[in-house]
Amino acid sequence: MAADSVKIDEQKFEYLKLLSKTYKNIQEASTEIINLEAILNLPKGTEHFVSDIHGEYLAFSHILRNASGVIKNKIDHTFGGYVSPEERSTLATLIYYPEEKLDYIKKHESDMDSFYKKTLHRLITLLSVATVKYTRSYVRKQIPKEFSYIIEELLFGDTVAQAKGEYKDKIIQTIIETGVADDFIIKMCDLITRISVYRLHVLGDIFDRGPSADQVLDMLMDYHSIDIQWGNHDILWMGAACGNMPCIANVIRICTRYDNLHTLEIGYGISLRTLLTFALQAYADDPCEHFTPRVAAENTMSSTDYDALAKICKAIAIIQFKLEGQMIKSHPHYEMDSMRHLHNIDFDKKTVMIDGVEYEMNDCNFPTIDPADPYKLSSDEQAVMDQLQEEFLESKNLQTHVSFLFSKGSMYRKYNGNLLFHGCMPLNSNGSFMPIMTAEGPKKGKEWFDYAEQVVRRGYVASKHHNVNGNRDIDFFWYLWCGYKSPLFGKKKITTFERLFINDKETWKEEKNPYYRLMDNVGVVEDILEEFGLDRENGHIINGHMPVKAGSDPVHAAGRAFIIDGGFSKAYQKETGIAGYSLILNSLGFILASHEPFVSKEKAIVDEIDIHSTTVAKEGATKRLYNSDTDNGIEMRKQINDLKLLLYAYREGMIIQK
Repeated sequence: MAADSVKIDEQKFEYLKLLSKTYKNIQEASTEIINLEAILNLPKGTEHFVSDIHGEYLAFSHILRNASGVIKNKIDHTFGGYVSPEERSTLATLIYYPEEKLDYIKKHESDMDSFYKKTLHRLITLLSVATVKYTRSYVRKQIPKEFSYIIEELLFGDTVAQAKGEYKDKIIQTIIETGVADDFIIKMCDLITRISVYRLHVLGDIFDRGPSADQVLDMLMDYHSIDIQWGNHDILWMGAACGNMPCIANVIRICTRYDNLHTLEIGYGISLRTLLTFALQAYADDPCEHFTPRVAAENTMSSTDYDALAKICKAIAIIQFKLEGQMIKSHPHYEMDSMRHLHNIDFDKKTVMIDGVEYEMNDCNFPTIDPADPYKLSSDEQAVMDQLQEEFLESKNLQTHVSFLFSKGSMYRKYNGNLLFHGCMPLNSNGSFMPIMTAEGPKKGKEWFDYAEQVVRRGYVASKHHNVNGNRDIDFFWYLWCGYKSPLFGKKKITTFERLFINDKETWKEEKNPYYRLMDNVGVVEDILEEFGLDRENGHIINGHMPVKAGSDPVHAAGRAFIIDGGFSKAYQKETGIAGYSLILNSLGFILASHEPFVSKEKAIVDEIDIHSTTVAKEGATKRLYNSDTDNGIEMRKQINDLKLLLYAYREGMIIQK
């Protein structure tokens, strides 16, 4: 850095003085520059994109453990020439489920010393392959402390004895003789799983339908590097956790509809006793046949259970429609009046007027609806909702998970030149950005996403101060769940009422935003990327939300956009024929994989049945991608420039070394 070319203004000089507290002299600053330059010249780490988990913890856990096939591919690539397919499958299963697989192997393996020796050698070899993209410093930070010295010696050691294999053999033999082989293998497997994926992107819809969203979130909270783009089902639960009553009613209706009270009652400790008592009284003689829960084939329920859940579902559905009617009326700029149906019911004729057409209703038993004021809650319904609101606000585990969603989540994310969001960019039919009328004026494009995120974050803060009922920011959670122009919903309206009360399936259809039709238009995709400040020619859009049927193409706009609905929900798999998609981005480009349905954890451990992932599309990078090509690389380059300025300041005597 030439002295005559350097100009350091007062603000930059103050920053350099602060930087000198971390890098106290020329040697420390130089060392950090060398370290950062080395990192920049390594291939970028692997990114893993998943979406629409919908509470299916076991299937999602497996996809996370096998990194959508990344680990199995590494095993096959590393050992394919000399290790049998059966042994490679055993090694893969061991890495996915180390504790359970070890227990199984010990019951069936006669020579455990031989198994330990062979397995430890293979794990070290595989770890060396998985760590080639990282500096030793980064790898050391990932290594479990209790075995850090041993793993580093096995991984990095380079003595003459080691070159003959004797040194490593003696370390491995000592591990076996001291009885810590099981613990060591478990830690090694966890390390390989961790190191194989640098960043996990979850593109929304963690909640609903499946039974264990709380377990999924516990797992995500422990993940080493993650970001989340909120889905409409996530925002629904977030709104419920903030005390929004329409959100609470929707959450409970969906949980009862999909026989998923376990998440509410066990996962989050939310009692439905008051609601159950009310439902059994109000609908005592009503079979509620159109509200029976959708139960997985392997589950069994008594007729009493069915009857109780159906009554709960109907009771909370009626409450939901009342609350939503109040919400829509108080927010006319939502433009959702077509969802207010209760005042259009002819209770004598048992019909309802929807969009100017009269339809016969399959059920018109509404003991709690006053035709003169159909959207008013009865006193009992109000008491139920007051109690439920308190339950949601006071659920410690739910509040912890929602806090995590706010800290790691957002409406969208720009990451390494790609745009990630859950649902859609609301578009007009000609591809222009659709304007949305808000309480603060019209918004469209990126401004609409930013505005929506600001409002819900503001609402979340207000909920912490118990400013809940009537708070317009908290109401906005419900709009994002099912609103006409919500980027998380992407449909003209949600047809819950029609599906429950009208047999004509034509009324069930939910018209999609033009975005989904225009995704194949490269120009439209490039306009969206440019709107968010991304490169028109090299960026990609990645979103979930819409289940993709087998045979349909999840790749759009000549490889510029991907829909990767994970398809984890068993409720969707009959329609889609597959268990969805996930996406991998490594230093060589994108790999899109489709998945077969997950059988069971037991089958995975005992029979070594993996989730079979088929590569359906690849997009190779024009050149291998390095850390210098990433967002982190841009930040590192700025750090290097600042450190070079610090070196100049030290050498010119402007700042004193320590």
